[in-house]
Amino acid sequence: LGRGTKITLHLKDDQLEYLEERTLKDLVKKHSEFIQYPISLWVTKEEEKEVTDDEAEKAEEKKEGEDDKPKVEEVDEEEEEKKAKKKKTKKVKETKESFDLLNKNKPIWTRNPKDVTKEMPLTKLSHSGMRSSQLSMMNTRRTYSLLEFRSIIFVPKRAPFDMFETKKKRNNIKLYVRRVFIMDNCEDLIPEWLNFVKGIVDSEDLPLNISREMLQQNKILKVIKKNLVKKCIEMFNEISENKEDYKKFYEAFSKNLKFGVHEDSQNRNKLAELLRFHSTKSGDEMTSFKDYITRMKESQKDIYFITGESKKAVENSPFLEGLKKRGYEVLFMTDPIDEYAMQQLKEVEGKKLKCVTKEGLDLDDEEEKKKFEDLKKEYEDLCTLVKETLGDKVEKVVISQRLANSPCILSTGEFGWSANMERIMKAQALRDNSMSTFMVSKKTMELNPHHAIVSELKAKATADKNDKTVKDLVHLLFDTALLTSGFTLDDPTNFAGRIHRMIKLGLSIDDSADPAAEVADDDLPPLEADGEEAESKMEEVD
Repeated sequence: LGRGTKITLHLKDDQLEYLEERTLKDLVKKHSEFIQYPISLWVTKEEEKEVTDDEAEKAEEKKEGEDDKPKVEEVDEEEEEKKAKKKKTKKVKETKESFDLLNKNKPIWTRNPKDVTKEMPLTKLSHSGMRSSQLSMMNTRRTYSLLEFRSIIFVPKRAPFDMFETKKKRNNIKLYVRRVFIMDNCEDLIPEWLNFVKGIVDSEDLPLNISREMLQQNKILKVIKKNLVKKCIEMFNEISENKEDYKKFYEAFSKNLKFGVHEDSQNRNKLAELLRFHSTKSGDEMTSFKDYITRMKESQKDIYFITGESKKAVENSPFLEGLKKRGYEVLFMTDPIDEYAMQQLKEVEGKKLKCVTKEGLDLDDEEEKKKFEDLKKEYEDLCTLVKETLGDKVEKVVISQRLANSPCILSTGEFGWSANMERIMKAQALRDNSMSTFMVSKKTMELNPHHAIVSELKAKATADKNDKTVKDLVHLLFDTALLTSGFTLDDPTNFAGRIHRMIKLGLSIDDSADPAAEVADDDLPPLEADGEEAESKMEEVD
């Protein structure tokens, strides 16, 4: 060598694979493809060449060369041209040895951010590992006193099918140090809710021989992570400027944004601006919190939302009747992760978020509150009777101010699980039953004093408190309220038996004329045990 250093490596017998050309090329491509110094590999190549088949002529020339006597021959130009045309060609393989430059590609993240756009052909981006079609992209370069790093981040158009798979590697961010690849599964570079973002981070300050233990304690990574999250949110806001693009993005990654609302307390309000929901006034389009607030009435103080299994289930919910009557808009939250996100997101732009299926809704003005107090006193006896009839099934029975067309509903405590959350938790395969004992919904039965069924029930209860028909109707109302409020029936057979009895009454069928009914009635438990029977049963249990 004229200049430089020559290093000779001796390989062990079990490591001879590193003598293979393909292995060396893959190794350089993975770790050192983008370093500024050229890396060349001495390779042997075979090339095909097309040559004339003049072996016979060479043989003749050799014979003529053996005879020293010169010979004089006449040459005919026409014949020579014919011979040249008749000469056959053949392909011959030639072996050549030369240096092959391996790191030809220049890293795109070292370019000026203005020169890198999302319209850039994917062939130029493929060397960065971004082979799938991209929706948006941003290139950043930041310097903080002594810290400098470059990054390029992408959002794919489609969500991977295993995005929330626990065994999957956490992120798609590749970490480079001075353009030398270090790792592609650094969990400290980006939070879990951004695991769909792909990209590259190239730091000038991290040491090349960094280990996982050093990474966990490195303050540089915390600064990089903070700025990556900031840039990702800026990129999402940029996408939201185009309605069609954001619709596709939201369909694919809305769960990640809601997961971020739950997990990331520092950026919670910024992420809330990116959320979209259907509502009672939005139709087929989705609306944001910002648009909702602009449509709020002057008398409206809070943002109202309802959670449920599907849009169809919540848009006809009895909980919306009073709000619709007053002209208030209600957001529909039908994704299971909405329940978790709303537990953390308490308010948006100073407006509190209120779940309409829970207690604590204050909808009446001063005049209506006075009328409501009078109704409370009027229906106090009926509420007491219903509570005694249902026992521990409900915590309390009150008169409702949110109903218009339905006779009753079951609301839950302000700080417990909603009916939808209870359904989600029951569906967990590995749930902890101990949690449900103190988080389970405490049900409050709300009666509509303006409904004909409740008014008639009050009249019958006033006439005879021990009327079995009243108690039977109370149980039937409770079961129907369970269904319309989003709960599941504890005893569907008993409920079906009561419905069948109502059908018979409607068809004027006598129970004595139906032998099947007697058997069914024997199987059904009594509606309410007498005082002595209840005491004897309690003694048996003791």
